Amino acid sequence: MRILFSFIGGFGHFLPLIPIARAAERAGHRVAVLGGPRMADVIRDAGFEALSGGDRPPAQAPRPERGPLAPLDLERERREVTEQFIRGSGRERAAEVLDLAPRWRPDLLVCDEVNLGAMIAAEKLGLPYATVVVLAAGSFLQAGYAAAAIDEVRAEHGLPPDRGLAMLGRHLMLEPVPPGFRDPAFPLPATARAIRPSEALPPPAERNRRPLVYFTLGTAFNAESGDLFERMLAGLRELPADLVMTVGRHIDPAVFGPQPPHVRIERFVPQDELLHRCDLVVTHGGSGSVLGAIAHGLPMLLTPLGADQPDNGVRVAALGLGRVLHAETVTPELAAAEAAAVLADDGYRQRVRDLRAGWESLPGPDEAVAMLAGII
Repeated sequence: MRILFSFIGGFGHFLPLIPIARAAERAGHRVAVLGGPRMADVIRDAGFEALSGGDRPPAQAPRPERGPLAPLDLERERREVTEQFIRGSGRERAAEVLDLAPRWRPDLLVCDEVNLGAMIAAEKLGLPYATVVVLAAGSFLQAGYAAAAIDEVRAEHGLPPDRGLAMLGRHLMLEPVPPGFRDPAFPLPATARAIRPSEALPPPAERNRRPLVYFTLGTAFNAESGDLFERMLAGLRELPADLVMTVGRHIDPAVFGPQPPHVRIERFVPQDELLHRCDLVVTHGGSGSVLGAIAHGLPMLLTPLGADQPDNGVRVAALGLGRVLHAETVTPELAAAEAAAVLADDGYRQRVRDLRAGWESLPGPDEAVAMLAGII
């Protein structure tokens, strides 16, 4: 079977596809991955064939400059999804899949749930496809605000309107999210299947005698965070704990100046290599960071910046998995106090572990590949 994996956006949209793609290769299937031009090296670094649509050469991604922290604005976030992920990159992705399909000849498409252009192309081609949930709380894309833009692109390809987003679960939807985390107001379609994010969940992190705190703002919003790194760092380094802070590939750790011995600042550290030693995850609340913390049984302190992060923060707070701070107003003193409170209360860690336990008995990526074969 030839399986084309495709994602739209950054690494957070690619991450949930990786275990499934690797399982497909283990099962003997041919796999290739289509992402945006700036993600080609990321795809190859993960060990996959990177495809590009059409004849345009891969573009060099501009080196992002650190920008100001914009106030949370739901309407702005919805406009960005509509204009960027549907009318912009979504329209381009539909064209790319339609161009690639006759040449690469996939039997099946697997894409992240925001990659609506790829789904539109697959529907036009009559190609079976599966979607993979990448928005953990489940509410960000479901509010109906993007319906007109989706139907606009569908009409360009001769497809009827789809006001209920039935296209997300038309054949199969895979959900690598722990049962109970998703907002119950947004149930999944009947074709959805809950899975583990890996063949075996890592053992829950052991509590350290001297706590280890991990602080990250992810790989996209890190460049749009204003002075949030500085404010959080100034507070977190005052804790009686070791601190690892990752700032992204395009930010020089040296800009934060000399640090005490218990503070380590890196551009990037693979999440799974670090989380098994952690006691607390401080993050912007991206789905990848939140689900990684849950997989390792770790409580969280979140500072949502945009996209699905506020929705994830609502669920983290409602389920008692951690606390949420306002990125615009948090002070170093408040960051330190809230982090200390979460570290001191074992109830947070226990509730995360209880939620994590529901994941362990679910099918893993190998079984997910068998599900994929079933829709051919």
